[in-house]
Amino acid sequence: MVQPDATFDGTFPFTPHFSAASGFRMHYVDEGPRHGEVVLCLHGEPTWGYLFRHLVPVLCATRRVVVPDHMGFGKSATPAERSYWLQDHVDNLEALVVALDLTDVTLVMHDFGGPVGMGLAARHPDRIRRVISANGPTPFGQSDLLARVTANAQVSPWFQWIASAAANGELEPVLGQLGFNILSTLKLNGFENNAVITDAWLAAYGSPFARPADCLGAIGWARGFATGAHQFEAPTAAADRAIRGKPALAIWGEADRTLHADHFLPLFSAIFPAAPVRRLAGVGHYCFEDAPQEVAGLIAEFIAQT
Repeated sequence: MVQPDATFDGTFPFTPHFSAASGFRMHYVDEGPRHGEVVLCLHGEPTWGYLFRHLVPVLCATRRVVVPDHMGFGKSATPAERSYWLQDHVDNLEALVVALDLTDVTLVMHDFGGPVGMGLAARHPDRIRRVISANGPTPFGQSDLLARVTANAQVSPWFQWIASAAANGELEPVLGQLGFNILSTLKLNGFENNAVITDAWLAAYGSPFARPADCLGAIGWARGFATGAHQFEAPTAAADRAIRGKPALAIWGEADRTLHADHFLPLFSAIFPAAPVRRLAGVGHYCFEDAPQEVAGLIAEFIAQT
């Protein structure tokens, strides 16, 4: 876990907030006017709220920007007795959203933040105003989800590694040292912008995983795919209708080697057939690192237009 006041040489200058609503110490950024519309930014593997450090200042003058760290990531606690499956992260997010009474929420979802956010949308469609997927899958009860996940895993180096590492017993030992191999893990997933790599940047992404006991979140997310433990939330018919009527935007870095556009953008378009899709050439899986200004501009423009 990162120290609460860590700013990483001023690159993450946001006041830390903590909630116990989910049964552990959950960190979140909460910037902007409390009466404003809410933009809820959800990270994935193996990142944390630091991923959105360029987006927060762009939006927080007029919007309330809330950026939680999932259990086992960033400045949030990593309880040893908990499980770290998708459904656990949805439960945790739901508890935080209800505790803060967040409404008029624009979801901004990256990586596994996609299924976590869509899980929240399935449970609380009335709290959602817009849906923005940025290299984040949007599973929402589609019948072809398993086929798409399986097809993607066959061409994704990250998912290929998960399968082989789980089979030969290397998954926990390798991911248990994530603080030391964080850059190679990010590169494997599809991180292209080497110009942003500094000591502070490496510390920001590596220090949450300083010890094996700190790596349970990253291990759990990978292990859940290897074992099939993750459960994707299925919406009710009413929730499905409600979410399909929301404004939505997809942003996808086409150089993503982990979540291939051909497999996952159809999930988005199946829910939002009229929604715009912005495919970014040369941008990898971590689009908020590879093209932060462009992605932030697209998000701000979309929110303003809708």
